[in-house]
Amino acid sequence: MTSVPSTTEKKLLHYTGKAIADYNMIQRGDRVMVCLSGGKDSFTLLTLLHTLRRRSNNKFEIFAFTLDQAQPGWNDSKLRNWLEERNIKYEILTRDTYSIVKEKIPEGKTYCSLCSRLRRGIIYRYAEEHGYTKIALGHHRDDLIRTLMMSILYNGDVRSMPPKLLSDNKKHIVIRPMCYVQESDIITYAKAQEFPIIPCTLCGSQDNLARKRVGRLIDQLAEENPKIPSNILHALQAIKPSQLMDQDLWNFRQLESGLENTNSMSDETIFSDEDFLTHED
Repeated sequence: MTSVPSTTEKKLLHYTGKAIADYNMIQRGDRVMVCLSGGKDSFTLLTLLHTLRRRSNNKFEIFAFTLDQAQPGWNDSKLRNWLEERNIKYEILTRDTYSIVKEKIPEGKTYCSLCSRLRRGIIYRYAEEHGYTKIALGHHRDDLIRTLMMSILYNGDVRSMPPKLLSDNKKHIVIRPMCYVQESDIITYAKAQEFPIIPCTLCGSQDNLARKRVGRLIDQLAEENPKIPSNILHALQAIKPSQLMDQDLWNFRQLESGLENTNSMSDETIFSDEDFLTHED
């Protein structure tokens, strides 16, 4: 392992610690299960939390959980050695989700959605069965802003990845401590640390994924204005419902009731949706 550039490590620890504090992600006594996929992001997250745990005088626990999805070429021997050298508790659980995804998704289509659902179900079940209070994921700032832009452009709604999430079944808290961290810093850090990366052979060949296209678009815009990525992230923290069009958040039909002089205003609706339907002759 080579020496880590102190400026990069300090920056990563600063932004990770800030996110944990801003969103109250980890409390005293928490048992944090870090999802270690074998990629640069999850290795970085685990390393940072391992350092922050020591700095806190072990006020919380960390545990590394790796899911072996039975992908061809999977080899976790170096990963095991890396964890054992650092005395990090871990488990590598084998579940053949690879075959399920390959069977259900046609060749050339995006595997990520089904793969993520299967993986999430296994992670949640394991955390519940073993009493882990928090599930930590390695998503970073660029993941959050790309997801937002993908949602707008391809799904027609405004959503991203929250830094802290209560699961639908109310049994899990999911945290993303690196939500402020830039991917470029993670890349620099991972190279310096020489993490034993395990590549994802399932989706690595799908070069035309929408996420990659959106990432390139943001990168191109950032060449003209370097503040654009951070501005997108800030937009996720500065929602102004009254400036949008969501009728569940703002009662446009009764907006007139907010006027100071309501005596002269009628609440009668003179148009309905049916008035604007196109009818064939």
